[in-house]
Amino acid sequence: MAMLSFERKYRVRGGTLLGGDLFDFWVGPFYVGFFGVLTVFFGVLGTALILYSTAIDGVWNPWKISVAPPDLAYGLGLAPLKQGGFWQAITVCALGAFVSWALRQAEIARKLGMGLHIPFAFGMAVFAYFTLVVIRPVLMGAWGHGFPYGIWTHLDWVSNVGYQYLHFHYNPAHMIAVTFFFTTTLALSMHASVVLAAINPARGEPVKTTEHENTFFRDAIGYSIGTLGIHRLGLFIALSAGFWSAVCIVISGPFWTRGWPEWWGWWLNLPIWAH
Repeated sequence: MAMLSFERKYRVRGGTLLGGDLFDFWVGPFYVGFFGVLTVFFGVLGTALILYSTAIDGVWNPWKISVAPPDLAYGLGLAPLKQGGFWQAITVCALGAFVSWALRQAEIARKLGMGLHIPFAFGMAVFAYFTLVVIRPVLMGAWGHGFPYGIWTHLDWVSNVGYQYLHFHYNPAHMIAVTFFFTTTLALSMHASVVLAAINPARGEPVKTTEHENTFFRDAIGYSIGTLGIHRLGLFIALSAGFWSAVCIVISGPFWTRGWPEWWGWWLNLPIWAH
């Protein structure tokens, strides 16, 4: 089915979550919607605040842009603009833009009669960000525990947090998250490679079908999860990677304050090592 004829099937009124017919239209291939307008509003405002806050400091090099959170002395209160207030306002704009985008995705899915897999998956990434800039700072009692907005300063923050808890890769939730990230790459690269192999046969050979793909994996690893199953598995692994990424940082500080290698002392204290 041609794309334009397909678009006519879902470019209809309705399916909105809020606002009724307000902004229920398209601009070219892009659906606008009430939440699309909110996304643009928060995105433009947040970007303008970043540029304005750095321009005040005379920073024009994008690599050196840095908007730091408030000092720990401000706790969970509002800080003056130049002492972290910009960071707080930009965080509100970022969350407003991310959540609005996810809700816009939900409206598009409703128009298409699809499940909410895409906005839910995007929502997991938003949850990981929300954990870093809201949940963890609130649990630790100060907005200053959030990460700064800037390329180099953000990387410095990640490095410093890692050293603060000694070997951060000993964090068990971090191990699980990294495992899921690598497994996502492995599973979906295997899926993509077998699809490419099936639809790009040798010259003179017919294009292969799904049964050829299933047979390949049954012969290679003894099992084939199937065409629908691999996408469900990929979604589960990817969401798990984002979820455990949020868990690994939220437990560092609020629930565990020492070096992560110490956490594994329980393993060395098991009775089985006494014999």
